[in-house]
Amino acid sequence: MFQLLVSAFAGIPEIQAGDNLEILIGNALASDPTLDSVQDGDILVVTSKIVSKAEGRQVDATDREAAISAETVRLVASRSHAGGVTRIVENRQGLVLAAAGIDNSNTPEGTVLLLPVDPDASARALCLGLRERFGVALGVIISDTLGRPWREGQTDAAIGAAGLKVLDDYRGTRDAHGNMLMASAAAVADEISGAADLVKGKSSGRPVALVRGLRHLVLADPLDDAPASTARELIRRADQDMFRLGSDEAYEQGFAAGQAAAALPQPVQSTGQSALPI
Repeated sequence: MFQLLVSAFAGIPEIQAGDNLEILIGNALASDPTLDSVQDGDILVVTSKIVSKAEGRQVDATDREAAISAETVRLVASRSHAGGVTRIVENRQGLVLAAAGIDNSNTPEGTVLLLPVDPDASARALCLGLRERFGVALGVIISDTLGRPWREGQTDAAIGAAGLKVLDDYRGTRDAHGNMLMASAAAVADEISGAADLVKGKSSGRPVALVRGLRHLVLADPLDDAPASTARELIRRADQDMFRLGSDEAYEQGFAAGQAAAALPQPVQSTGQSALPI
């Protein structure tokens, strides 16, 4: 029988800039009476906000719009509403999300949090440190809440990862009926992040969850650079992105291109008749 255990644990204090998350998370894991000792194949899902706080990514809320602009590398879509303008952008990490991921939840009043500078690097540092402390092969995911095209609501997804496969690729294998699988690649790091959020919650004060039962996804070497071992591997390449712009933005871009083409000098078309006098 397959079993999956997902547990959120207490003992992590309010994080301040400069705090050592490896020590704080390790101490909480070691002292929580509801958990067995950390085991080979465990996966830790860490809310990005505590990583941002430890890295000093907190700014004054009055600078929020400027911070969004500074973190943006490409505007995907924007919409005006009664409260201002919502911007869906691609940020420095290549993630497409609202407001470049800058958020004011679970942070002191008057401040907002930017995402970690390099979530994969942050995950790798945590993974290496915790593996050394506990002497087991474990994986680390840094998660954040994202909206999704075509779907209401939000769910947590992996924005940083180390020590595990983020994609479980079935392409080239066959299903139970013998059909060749051509496109099936499960985004397991995102699925794990969503499961972990069910027990962490948004206001429970438990920003880290332990997921047990997925040993087959955890890599023996946390420095393994095999394909699909970092969260960046989950970002679709631009040449494969069929929805790179919002609908209004795509229309405006197409309209502008059409106007520019219409303004170009048009070639003279031949009538096929001789221009010589009779």
